[in-house]
Amino acid sequence: MSAHEPVIGVEIHVQLSTRTKMFCGCELSFGDPPNTHTCPVCLAHPGVLPVVNEEAVRRALLIGLALGCEIAPRSIFHRKNYFYPDLPKAYQISQFDIPICGRGEFRALREDGSELVVGITRAHLEEDAAKLTHAGGRRAGAAESVVDFNRGGTPLVEIVTEPDLRSPSDVALFLRQLRQTLLFLGVSDCSMEEGSMRADANVSIRPVGSQELGTKTELKNMNSFRFLERGIEAEIARQEEIVAAGGRVSQETVHYEPDTGHITSLRSKEESHDYRYFPEPDLVPIAPDPAWVEELRAGLPELPLPLRMRMVGEMGLSAEDAEVLTERPELVAYFMEAAALADPKACANWIRGELRAQLREVGVEPWQSKVTPAHVAALVGLLDAGTVTVPAAKEVLAEVIASGGDPADVVESKGLGAMDEGDLAAIVAEIIAANPDQAQQLRDGKDKVIGFFVGQAMKGTGGRADPQSVQRLVREAVRGD
Repeated sequence: MSAHEPVIGVEIHVQLSTRTKMFCGCELSFGDPPNTHTCPVCLAHPGVLPVVNEEAVRRALLIGLALGCEIAPRSIFHRKNYFYPDLPKAYQISQFDIPICGRGEFRALREDGSELVVGITRAHLEEDAAKLTHAGGRRAGAAESVVDFNRGGTPLVEIVTEPDLRSPSDVALFLRQLRQTLLFLGVSDCSMEEGSMRADANVSIRPVGSQELGTKTELKNMNSFRFLERGIEAEIARQEEIVAAGGRVSQETVHYEPDTGHITSLRSKEESHDYRYFPEPDLVPIAPDPAWVEELRAGLPELPLPLRMRMVGEMGLSAEDAEVLTERPELVAYFMEAAALADPKACANWIRGELRAQLREVGVEPWQSKVTPAHVAALVGLLDAGTVTVPAAKEVLAEVIASGGDPADVVESKGLGAMDEGDLAAIVAEIIAANPDQAQQLRDGKDKVIGFFVGQAMKGTGGRADPQSVQRLVREAVRGD
């Protein structure tokens, strides 16, 4: 047990998937040729004036409402001054002391059913910087860098948490479930790989039981939850080594190298006064109409946490079922449509199990496939009625994936219906007669040999035999019932 506990806060940058940039009419893009989506405004030519993107404001308000934030009746933009090659103005238009969304709270659900409560300090609007690409090494040791201004001016919401997290695993859990919430809101595609969701972690340690905060470091721009978790683990270990050796942790910005597991210092950590914030003179304050805010609040979708709790409490799903099925809003809609037509638990089992496993082979998701929710419900119905066995149902599903045909029609055309009890009993008798040694082992109490008979029956019937029926018939025959 360590004598210190970690104290972690997170800053999340979310690119809003609007059509145009934050303060100009340039279209957003990813993967287009460099520097093809720019204009005098986002390149900061002299004399140009920014104009606020109303859709970006709407999406920021949706985020704030979903996080339970206080919505500011009036918020203003500031200039955050610093010089870096990815910032053509030498300042970033952001929000400082009056953000559009103030204090809130986010609740995440752990696997054991307990809640992780994370305070939200603020969620504010700003513009993204351009994209720097480093050649000949990573940032700290690159031989040269090039800049693409396509990304410059992209609308961002920065979500800042309180230092309420106490473990790297809780950070990853919080971020995954926050990402799900943002996807449900439809405000961003939240692609970590493409950089539309990025997270920085402020990490410090303190003696267990202490209420004072230690000196924090900032772990910058991790592009996956797994790397961020590993990076925080490495930084905690580094700080503990420094303290154990009698040293003091320095406030700085650090980088985690996933390939080596090493932490590298980038620069000293800036304070807010280092940026010389002052109100943006070219933009008027944002004062959202209260009626508009209430309209947005009323239109919020059912969010992942209450939805998962309803799935478990009202629909009979396991916590794991609910977590998997709420990964994306499209998957939730797919499941809910199937569950309205058949047993929800059975639909969940088939969707998150066999359906996704088979679709993984062709690289599509359920809602993109030829298998409709009605198909899933029909297959569950055939199983419930005893019309098909589970192995046969898997074969039926494979055909529906390929053709989009009705499951009942596939069963009939391919002769996959469950066997008559009398026919199955005759086949079982033949298998027992052909394998007297295994039959005797079963009589002698070696129960595991039952699997041999089930396998032979499934092979002999092309998967049409019901395994439970085979087991029962074998036992009856061996006992002489």
